[in-house]
Amino acid sequence: MTRPTMEDVAARAGVSRALVSLVMRGSPKVSEHRRNAVLAAAKELGYQPHAMARSLASRTSNIVGVMVSDLRNAFFADVVDGMDAAAQEAGLELILNTGRRSASRERAALESLLAFRPGGIILLSPVLPASAIREAAEQCPLVMVSRSSVARNIDTVNDDGMTGVRLAVDHLVAQGHRRIVHFDGGAAFSAAPRRKGYLAAMERHGLEPMVIASEHTGDAGMAAVHRLLKLFPRNNFPTALVCGNDFNAIGAMSALDDAGLRVPHDVSVIGYDNSSLASLRNIALTTIDQPRIQMGQLAIDALVERLRDGRTEPVRSRVMPLLVIRSTDAPPAK
Repeated sequence: MTRPTMEDVAARAGVSRALVSLVMRGSPKVSEHRRNAVLAAAKELGYQPHAMARSLASRTSNIVGVMVSDLRNAFFADVVDGMDAAAQEAGLELILNTGRRSASRERAALESLLAFRPGGIILLSPVLPASAIREAAEQCPLVMVSRSSVARNIDTVNDDGMTGVRLAVDHLVAQGHRRIVHFDGGAAFSAAPRRKGYLAAMERHGLEPMVIASEHTGDAGMAAVHRLLKLFPRNNFPTALVCGNDFNAIGAMSALDDAGLRVPHDVSVIGYDNSSLASLRNIALTTIDQPRIQMGQLAIDALVERLRDGRTEPVRSRVMPLLVIRSTDAPPAK
């Protein structure tokens, strides 16, 4: 069976295709009687208007393009879940793609989304140059999640990374840890405030900081542990790691296990994000929770305010992180 078309609906309802188009666009120029006839015919045929066609035929669009930084990261899946719930409530449709954390691929992905003439764009932790993002924001409302901006036509949603890492360091110090290392997330835009929070917390406690440049991946977490193994003898190995995100922490725990170091008996590990992986029973990762669902909802809310309420001033939403204690941290062994 072929997909029913607008012409099929018009024939079933006994009206013109142009009138069906008016009904599908929600035009007030159609009488209630004819509107009901068209909607009944569409329901009988199982007709669904094509979102792309609607956006091209109208000056407004209910399409929201979402570019996800890394499809493998469960944190982003949770944020998109929050977006989806808010988008459905607002009558918006999401289109997703990814640039796989490559600036050139992200540029192509963004151009692909803009080709749909969306009502708005949401970028999840993009690595694109700020100039490319500003150019896109000139074409439609744009929101960034997990990255900041000073542009007036770009809204942002972030967590308080400085506070999040401070919570982790304070918790470890209260347990008696003194040799605490930070795997900092490398070039990720969320890494800078978390690194700053770590350095400030260590200074406040009078402790010597040590930052290992890493990335928000499991492989990078493993590589960072291998670097520590070359720097420190076993009898003076750091007793705690504060990792850039949960993926990084899980990779670090794998490398520690391979090296014969037990978590948390020998080394405590704290992640960041509280992704769905962190709560799995065989991982049970102590981590910093970002309210991911809320962040997705706030991104959609910001777009709706721009699209339908006419807001022009930028919104800088900031959510507060929380420490979630599970099984990967403990007082240092004596």
